[in-house]
Parts: sequence; structure tokens; C-alpha cells
Amino acid sequence: MTSTPADDLKLELKRMILEECDRDLEPESLADDAPLFGPESPLDLDSLDGLQISMALQQRYGVRLADPKELRRVLTSINDLADYLGRA
Repeated sequence: MTSTPADDLKLELKRMILEECDRDLEPESLADDAPLFGPESPLDLDSLDGLQISMALQQRYGVRLADPKELRRVLTSINDLADYLGRA
């Protein structure tokens, strides 16, 4: 089965988040629609993790998310983050 560019981006984003937040999970084990923050999140991310992800997004993709509310909305799930990057 071949992957699409969207699938490749989502896998790349999962790897980046896991690396930046020092989580020991396989990227493939994280569902694209799983929440990244909150009690149902398999990652247990906090605001410091959000800041690290924001800095990595700026460094790797040239996307600056300075508004905390926008950052939180964009980082709802891998799907939402990939959609945002596709429009940015």
C-alpha cells in the first residue's frame, strides 16, 4: 500500500512531536485523530510541550503560532495540524 503526501506529512508530524516532547511511543501507534492535549490524550502533553512543538513548527515549516489560543486549536490532533500546515 502506498502512502499519500498527506500520510507522509502526518507521520513526519508525529515523529517531530514525539521527539520534541521526549515521548517513547511509536509514531504509528498514535491515531491521526487522537487528541494531543487533555485527559484523553495518549501523550499527556502540557503547555511546555506546546511551546516546544510551536518552536519546532516554526523551525521546520516556517509557521509561527504566537497566539496561544490558535496554537491550542491547531494542536487539537495530528489531522488538525496537518490541515493547518496544508493551508499555511
